[in-house]
Amino acid sequence: MVSHRSLILLLSACLILTACRSFASATPEPDSASQTASPPETPAPAPDYVNRIRQADYQLGLTDVPRIVQLTDGRFEQGTPGAEDFLSVTVTDFTTRGDLDGDGVSEYAALVAENYGGTGVFVFLTVFSEADDKLVFRASSLVDDRPQINSLAMESGELFLDVTVHGRDEPMCCPTLRTARHYRLVNNQLDMSDYVTFTPDGRPRTLVLESPVNGAEVFRSVPVKGSVAMAPFENNLVYRIYDIGGVELAIGSIKVTAAEPGDPGVFEQTILLGNILSGAVVRLEVQDINAEDGSLFAMDSVELVVK
Repeated sequence: MVSHRSLILLLSACLILTACRSFASATPEPDSASQTASPPETPAPAPDYVNRIRQADYQLGLTDVPRIVQLTDGRFEQGTPGAEDFLSVTVTDFTTRGDLDGDGVSEYAALVAENYGGTGVFVFLTVFSEADDKLVFRASSLVDDRPQINSLAMESGELFLDVTVHGRDEPMCCPTLRTARHYRLVNNQLDMSDYVTFTPDGRPRTLVLESPVNGAEVFRSVPVKGSVAMAPFENNLVYRIYDIGGVELAIGSIKVTAAEPGDPGVFEQTILLGNILSGAVVRLEVQDINAEDGSLFAMDSVELVVK
């Protein structure tokens, strides 16, 4: 039999052990995740060329006569808001660089916004080049009033721009027409080389000109071949031929073959060049035109040398 005194000693030992276990379990384990957590990342500094763009000369895009202004930290401003002479120019955060004219030297591109005191904020795709160790204006092209910029990049010697612009009759606050396009730098001007719009459910309306290739030599006629993601209205595309100054030299239609309206389709046709002089450099555009309002759905183009 266990004596009364021995029973008291046994119970006391159990209580001490229980208390020790309870204290140990109440002590939290070190949180390895909190010990190894890294501080917030510091944003990478902008490339040096971005700061150079922000100090460049810029030619205004909406003035009747050419006018150059000097940017300082990406801005130029004159007058006060509401005054007749008010002007505000701002370089956006969308910039890129690369060789656009094939001379082995980089050009620099940025989207620049102009405001003349009203609600309009006119955004231009602008190209700068090197001159005397600084960047100076080379060319620009209007994108839209208050567009939504998605991305700007350099791709194979052309500028790529993904931007949402205003469709017909849309309020200026709220563009919804997503577009994607490329630009070439030709004779100190930016020419849009292709153009894609997207349906409301996000499908691209692409038009691809498979031949002739860019820079091809042609004679009295041009065999044209390509495809479309969606067949155009009444299966008709439009072709236009321009000289290097943008003057239209010829216009006509191209028939698309597709199984059903709106299905993918193909086209193949020979275009006569007519009286275009030998030695001329021309731009051939094939366009899918919105029959409702005459705007572009899609376009692709090539530059050709007439022999």
